[in-house]
Amino acid sequence: MAKIRCAVVGVGNCFAGLVQGVEYYRLHPEQEVVGVMSPEMGGYSIHDIVFVAAFDVDSKKVGKPLAEAAYAEPNKVRWVGSLSSMKDVIVKQSPQLDGVGMYVQKVVTPVGERPVEELRAEALNELKEKKVEILVSYLPVGADKATKFWAQTCLDAKIAFVNCMPSFIASDPEWAGKFENNGLPIIGDDIKSQCGATIVHRTLAKLCDDRGCKVDKTYQINVGGNTDFLSMKEQERLQSKKISKTEAVQSQLSRRLADDQIYVGPSDFIPFLGNTKLMFMRIEGKMWAGIPYNMEVRLEVDDKANSAGIVVDAIRYCKIALDKKVAGPLIGPSAWLMKHPPRQFSDPEAKKLAKEFAETGIDIGR
Repeated sequence: MAKIRCAVVGVGNCFAGLVQGVEYYRLHPEQEVVGVMSPEMGGYSIHDIVFVAAFDVDSKKVGKPLAEAAYAEPNKVRWVGSLSSMKDVIVKQSPQLDGVGMYVQKVVTPVGERPVEELRAEALNELKEKKVEILVSYLPVGADKATKFWAQTCLDAKIAFVNCMPSFIASDPEWAGKFENNGLPIIGDDIKSQCGATIVHRTLAKLCDDRGCKVDKTYQINVGGNTDFLSMKEQERLQSKKISKTEAVQSQLSRRLADDQIYVGPSDFIPFLGNTKLMFMRIEGKMWAGIPYNMEVRLEVDDKANSAGIVVDAIRYCKIALDKKVAGPLIGPSAWLMKHPPRQFSDPEAKKLAKEFAETGIDIGR
């Protein structure tokens, strides 16, 4: 089958983990099914995903081959030695807008600003010339204006959009309608980890709720050492992120917790942790005869491996939608893969809906 031609905006750690992981599986075919949720989907494997265009703001990446930019600082992923398949892809400039926070400016030096409309025209030309079908957004947390720029660019270029970040596009009725009306699929918003903080938290919260154990209060705090956590030191950029993570947990409870009885969000940036993310979670409540219970969980994961394992599925769901001419937000796949989808389901329900879509092209979650 034809390759799935993709572009990325944000050549950071998450993207480095994605493309180096795909290369790892290519080099180690005996590992094909280890760590991959869906080895095959709609006739497509992870080896069918190719990145033919890329956009960024960092002077260490713009104008460089993508095979080189994926390793440029502050990226920390070093899983394979080289990415020879992307040496001919040159990273183009993205408009900065609100994409670089004040803390991230310490490690990212943006290229000189150019008129936004000039950059839009250049991006549209690149996407058309490279025959891109799907754009993956790995923009930083808080980059709401930049996310809207790239969502509109997808509409103008007639390509699908995977929004990995907590700037609400797929879950916003106005933007969802734009993609529907333009005959284009979108998956979003704010990627769940393959086995990360929020997916573990919401699963355990629902387990307690389903077993008749009342949840009275809960928290989840996260720390890490990469640019994601550096960006999230800026509290003004965190509003949508906290909403996304909190609602992902609240949606699994039969009784909504008061705002002051739940906290879900990043806590701090610890440089020496690098790509390691630590999650600390606590649930308190009451069970039979009002007897109290509590649980605490500590989770340590590589943040970038967690992201990549989801995006390879999101890309293929979008490709299936393009093949089947399914437009608008993909409800089942978004609920399965994203923290803030257009509609929330339990994870088993979402998995069933996503699987049905992959097999039939019918999004029965609508």
